Parts: sequence; structure tokens; C-alpha cells
Amino acid sequence: MSGPPTTTVLVVDDEVLIRAGLATLMRAAPGLDVVGEAADGREAVALAAEKRPDVILMDIRMPVMDGIKATEKIMAAATGPKPRVIVLTTFDLDEYVYAALRAGASGFLLKETEPRQVIAAVHSAAAGDMLFAPSVTRRLVEAYVGKPRRLSPPQIPNLTQLTPRELEILQLVGTGRTNNEIAGDLTVSEATIKTHLNRTMTKLGLTSRAQAVVVAYETGLVTPRDQG
Repeated sequence: MSGPPTTTVLVVDDEVLIRAGLATLMRAAPGLDVVGEAADGREAVALAAEKRPDVILMDIRMPVMDGIKATEKIMAAATGPKPRVIVLTTFDLDEYVYAALRAGASGFLLKETEPRQVIAAVHSAAAGDMLFAPSVTRRLVEAYVGKPRRLSPPQIPNLTQLTPRELEILQLVGTGRTNNEIAGDLTVSEATIKTHLNRTMTKLGLTSRAQAVVVAYETGLVTPRDQG
């Protein structure tokens, strides 16, 4: 009888000690398999295409190509299931983290995160779960939405292609509610919510729930005052 499937991981960081430490940690964890290590974003894009990892631990600030551009390229080039990208950062309230979520990253981890929490985050990302409380994503998005940026502006999706129910669900996702909570609000099954949300994300070209939260704010569907 075979055990649970192994989650493949690509580790990306320009600091060799951090990269080696993360790779060693992943290799020692049950159910995880490191399929590659990259020192910059360009290497990450090439390895992601070759190895097709389930999860990528991605540093943001790197030479040659940063983690934001690398995430964009990896998501655009992926065929079949897209990898889950976890951004590694020093500061949680960081415009670059916000940009990475906007580019399709599933979440972020502080570099000071304890090893066991990093391992748990990789497993959670592979399962398609949120990596942190929705309030953390909201706090980050609210810090940067609508403000002048050093980074390139986002390409804001056109919401007119969504049905009224899909718009309603996207708005509720943007306010940080879980699928179960949204199902209770709308008196439907959680499976129905998942179906609507998957259709919404497909129509808008989104790759993660965190990205859906960003889009809800960027389009004005949700504003900070909606949080009360």
C-alpha cells in the first residue's frame, strides 16, 4: 500500500547559506523532495520549466531577475497545474511581497520563520490551502492598494465577464471570508462556492486565492472601509 504522494520543491535564494539550509530542511522532511536549487530568478524560471515542482520557495530580492518577475514568468509558462509559489521575505508589510502576490504567489513567509512552520507551509501550499490568516493578506493589500508605487502598475482584470454570483463570491473572498463562511452566508454548499470561485479565477487568469484578494481590492470591489 503506497503512502501519500511526495511534494516536489524548488528552492530559490541568492544567499547560498539560506538556500542550502532550506534545501537541507526540505530534504529531511517526510513527504518533501527537493528537485532543484536556483541562485536567481532566471535560473528559477528555467528549473521550474524543467522540473515542474509542486511548490517553489522564492526569494524576492535577487540579482539577474527578482522573485516577482520570476513568478510572473513561471506562472505564464506553466502547462498543466501551476506551481504554488511561497515568497520568502524579511518584512511582511513590503511592496515587493504585495507585487509577488499580485503576480500569482500563494503566500509569503518571513525568513525568520521556524523550520517546522516552513515545512507546514509547504504542505499547506501543495494542498491549495491558505498559508496565513486572511487578515494578514488584507493588511498587506490595504497598505499598498491605490498608492503610488515604485513597481510597475498591475494589469487589472476586467470583471464584466463575471456573473453576478461570481462577483459576489469574489467580493466575499476579498473581505477574507473562507469558502465555508461564504457558503453559510449564501446558503449553498461549500462545493458550490468552490466551483464558482474556480470559474472566477479561470476567467480572470488568477492562480491563487491571495491573488484573488488583491484583484478584489485593485478593482474597487472591496475597499478598506468594507472591513469595518
